[in-house]
Amino acid sequence: MIDRRIFLSTGLGAAWAAAGCQSADSLAHIAGGFAGVRVERGHWLRDGLQGGQAWPGPAKIFKTRVVIAGGGVAGLAAARALRLRGMDDFALLELEDSAGGNSRGAEMAGIACPQGAHYLPLPGNDAPEVQDLLEELGLRQRVSGRWQYDERHLCHSPQERLFFNGEWQDGLLPVHGVATSTLAQYQKFAVLVEQARSVARWTMPVQNRALALVQSDLAAITFVAYLEQQGLDDPHLRWYLDYCCRDDYGAGIATVSAWSGIHYFASRHGFHAPGVDAPEREGLLTWPEGNAWITRRLAAPLGERLTTGRVVLRIATTRHGVEVDAFNTATHNTERWLAERCVVALPIFVAVRVVQNPPDFLRQAARQVVYAPWLVANIHITRALHDRPGPAPSWDNVLYNADGGGGGDGAGQGLGYVDATHQNLQAVAGPTVLTHYRALGDVAGATPGAAVGAPGRKLLLERTWSAWRNQIVYELSQAHPDLPSKATRVDITRYGHAMAIPVPQANGQIGLWPSSNMHKTLSKTEQSSVRPRLTWERLGFAHSDWAGYSVFEEAFTAGHTAGWSRST
Repeated sequence: MIDRRIFLSTGLGAAWAAAGCQSADSLAHIAGGFAGVRVERGHWLRDGLQGGQAWPGPAKIFKTRVVIAGGGVAGLAAARALRLRGMDDFALLELEDSAGGNSRGAEMAGIACPQGAHYLPLPGNDAPEVQDLLEELGLRQRVSGRWQYDERHLCHSPQERLFFNGEWQDGLLPVHGVATSTLAQYQKFAVLVEQARSVARWTMPVQNRALALVQSDLAAITFVAYLEQQGLDDPHLRWYLDYCCRDDYGAGIATVSAWSGIHYFASRHGFHAPGVDAPEREGLLTWPEGNAWITRRLAAPLGERLTTGRVVLRIATTRHGVEVDAFNTATHNTERWLAERCVVALPIFVAVRVVQNPPDFLRQAARQVVYAPWLVANIHITRALHDRPGPAPSWDNVLYNADGGGGGDGAGQGLGYVDATHQNLQAVAGPTVLTHYRALGDVAGATPGAAVGAPGRKLLLERTWSAWRNQIVYELSQAHPDLPSKATRVDITRYGHAMAIPVPQANGQIGLWPSSNMHKTLSKTEQSSVRPRLTWERLGFAHSDWAGYSVFEEAFTAGHTAGWSRST
């Protein structure tokens, strides 16, 4: 909970008092709870059934050609690839009650909103599988020899703004009133990004090819160490870069690799300092429900082949195929699936638990990967918020150095919020849902030797919903003092292992792909392909974890490759 003395001693206490809220106690009218993820299901796999009961033996046996374990983006992509090949005899097993993984959505008071990933940058030519998907979904088409995107799905302007020095400004890079020394460091970093782009290819998804020396060097150190080497110590620049890393990777510049920090800009639109002519920034796709707009369309054609509420317990290769045991959360029975092959579209930390006698490369990857916990809070408000001076409300709204108000619990600061009704272009703002994001990958409080992300997971699990509600409303009220009086509900989704964090690797490796192992399993034709697949016996592995960081392009490409392979 927010300490009452801390609350009342801050300027925010006065702001809330002006809005009729004397303390955090006055938030009791805001209802809500935890939603979206059934935390206990994942913990069943870790801890076993309540009371230490043994898993029941298989009550039913099903037969199919292919089992897909995991219904996130990678699993759905694998299912689509199988269908494109003309294969309909498969089953997809998903832990939650709906597919989509981190790209699912919900509704509050009839308003669609995301429960996780909420946008997709326009994919480049290094992601042809994603480009094909967008064409299939009608999001892009070729007109007079050029690709055009459906403007209804492109993020409308204004796209983003920053609450800085008591007012809103366009864009997320702090510029109003900053010193000339700050602007000079912005320009220096822009030059460094362009230099990196000139000597190496920065692609998304990351392809299994030889890296440039500069990329390997950057992958071996933290981003903050790189900034130190370059003399980039300006607090405004560092805040912005830290924000970008927490937003994309779940942890800040002191945790992620320098490769990932540069990759954020070099693989997309670069970094453009204020006052320097820059090309028009490419657009992005977004929807009120976020990327659930895509995953729902991937799941819809599957029908009965999509089986939800299943905890995958065991994946074993046999002489003639694979056995996949899954616990049915509705009937509390175990089901066994017999198949020729299995696509393991599970996070690595789960895959290593359930694959019987896992191969060495899977064990090694499980020791290397670290995960960022995330919190997503959807806040329903009855009417538009009063705005401070500056540009109009935007799709993405971020607060500079917002006071987390956690009373020293290490929860850090959030990443602002997106407005679920921004795409509606309504003439008069009305009720909406603000989706607040909070990355907990480098929460303070870790003991020496503790795993990155562990303190955040502990906090995420142990902290009460009302305490999270109070802290989030407290933080956002610094820009919107009237938020407490206009909010009616806060629903919070918790992801304990939301994404792999691209931490430095001493060997300068990008991702967790075991190159030597893959080389032995590929044909000569496949060895020359830029889309390698990771297989072992009758299993194919597909998840963004293998790339070492989590974005749609990585997950979808991995899943498509696993499903498209003729050996699957």
